[in-house]
Amino acid sequence: MDIIALLALTFAVALVLFIALWLVSLTLGEPSFVDAFWAFGMVAIALTAYFAADGAEARKLVLTGLTSLWGLRLGVHLITRWRREGPDKRYQRMMQSIEDKRGWRYPKASLVMVFLPQAGLMWLVCLPAQLGQVAATPVELGPLAMFGAALAVFGIAFETIGDAQLARFKADPDNAGKVMDKGLWAWTRHPNYFGDACAWWGIWLVAAETTPGLFAVIGPIFLTFTLTRWSGAPLLEAGLQRSKPGYADYVKRTSGFIPWPPTRQSS
Repeated sequence: MDIIALLALTFAVALVLFIALWLVSLTLGEPSFVDAFWAFGMVAIALTAYFAADGAEARKLVLTGLTSLWGLRLGVHLITRWRREGPDKRYQRMMQSIEDKRGWRYPKASLVMVFLPQAGLMWLVCLPAQLGQVAATPVELGPLAMFGAALAVFGIAFETIGDAQLARFKADPDNAGKVMDKGLWAWTRHPNYFGDACAWWGIWLVAAETTPGLFAVIGPIFLTFTLTRWSGAPLLEAGLQRSKPGYADYVKRTSGFIPWPPTRQSS
């Protein structure tokens, strides 16, 4: 299968999946469970590419395996959190704002502003797991791919530890209203986002030993932009600044993304 046909196939998979999710959301009246299906959807895309592409088998296995490890872990974590904590307030505010400003009801607002855009953006971020499976050469994984695989595993482990630390913190009633600033959260305000970025830059490095995979760099670039400048940290921190009195001080002493020792505050 050539590159154009493969990308058309994987885009169709993404579109069908997210339209199906939109139909499910109509019965729920809210769309925030979609975040988990960014992760599950990338697994579906990587598997589709694995069975459809004619690239080197070793690279296909590594790319599909890393994407599946990342996606299944994160997807289960996010869907479990959604079921435990309920709808994400960010999505609730978005839906209300669209209805107030444009007069759109939930079916149209959620399809046009959430599910269709997210299908396309998920497909874009997942380009390394697609284009990296196309080329038949090089057959063997080289040093760049080995480093990329190690970086991806590091990122998956980093965000898994961060998510577990935060879950334990939230489970303690004594921590209600407090800021999590222990463990990895003392070194970066977003260990989960940093881990995501490491995972996908690592997956891209595996793909980048092939010419098509090299051009998939737009995927990790866009993901990093999203996490740090668009819908990730900025939206999340805006809400935390309002809801947690100590968050402003936490921001002053803690790195926003790349882990770094906390800054000592002068007395």
